[in-house]
Amino acid sequence: MTRIANRILNLADSQTLAMAELSRELKAKGIDIISLSIGEPDFNTPDAAKEAGKRAIDNNFSHYTPVSGYEDLKRAIADKLQKENQLEYTTKEIIVSNGAKQSLANALLSLVNPGDEVIIPAPYWVSYLELVKLAEGIPVIVEGSYENDYKIRPEDLEAAISEKTVAILFNSPSNPTGSIYSQSEMKALAEVLYKHPQVFVISDEIYEHINFMGEHISMANLPGMKERTAVINGVSKGYAMTGWRIGYMAAPLWLTKACDKLQGQMTSGASSISQKAALAALQQCKEDSIRMNNIFEKRCQLVYERLVQIPGFEVKKPGGAFYLFPKIDSFFGKKYDKWHIQNDMDFSMFLLDQAHVGVVAGSAFGADQCIRISYATSEEDLIEALNRIEQAVMKLQ
Repeated sequence: MTRIANRILNLADSQTLAMAELSRELKAKGIDIISLSIGEPDFNTPDAAKEAGKRAIDNNFSHYTPVSGYEDLKRAIADKLQKENQLEYTTKEIIVSNGAKQSLANALLSLVNPGDEVIIPAPYWVSYLELVKLAEGIPVIVEGSYENDYKIRPEDLEAAISEKTVAILFNSPSNPTGSIYSQSEMKALAEVLYKHPQVFVISDEIYEHINFMGEHISMANLPGMKERTAVINGVSKGYAMTGWRIGYMAAPLWLTKACDKLQGQMTSGASSISQKAALAALQQCKEDSIRMNNIFEKRCQLVYERLVQIPGFEVKKPGGAFYLFPKIDSFFGKKYDKWHIQNDMDFSMFLLDQAHVGVVAGSAFGADQCIRISYATSEEDLIEALNRIEQAVMKLQ
């Protein structure tokens, strides 16, 4: 007899990973697929980080690590937060995890009881909804409008808060939209939160270093908010270290203690080798990160300028991350051959079939009139993919 727990049965598969896997399967069959679906830098890890990982192996860093992370790495994270973000944390207020996703899961599982409500601004990253459900919380979706760059307004936040609200998942720069909240916009949201002291902020800042707008602002920077904010970050996006699986959380001591207890039972400490590589990234690879950001900004401009010229696409220029999130609902109802486009999933599969380009349907992010396009690939591939997309959609009548 096979019996799967309800918490797994109720969990959705990641549509971003599913589209990436489908693209890989088609490639393996010899079809020339250009995948613009995956949220991963196409750069290699900086040399200094790789060399630090190699040295860690040679120096026999092959044993269990402290649950919350090596002290030298936590010290480097604290230094980074102080110098780059003007945020003061002790190393006891920092916990290193197996990627920022585990940091998010740790925070939610430590904060949310069954029936508690967690506000999620939409469009949202695919895992937010499922992680809240896994914690037996109730997701409360607050939609940001296209006209407002997909960002929520203070009145939207106020209307969503109830006596059951315990947290808000906040993401800037945003996946999937690339939108960035300005300091004044964040201050306006904080003014609402001041009136509701029971609401804790889980601030996902993993795209901090892919920012075309200038200085990064954290919710924790605002007066009175540091004590009720968990800052979540890592080395995956800004340092092209997705496979190393190092994320971290900086938060009030009561929360890092709870997450340390949870992580101690779930996974224990993160990889010893990866932690040493991450230490080198934070201390030695800032120029590499800046170089990658400059290239992403150039690609962003390329894709944006081209998309606005293709009839049927409506697109806002992102401020960061490495995605565009165009509206494509003008294609709904159109047909070509066997295809009758009725929704975002139909449109995504149409592009995969007719253009051999992989994108992710916006419904995965709570916005079923959109698709997500990642420009974390070469300019050559981006130009070819956009040519193919334009040729494909011209067939739709």
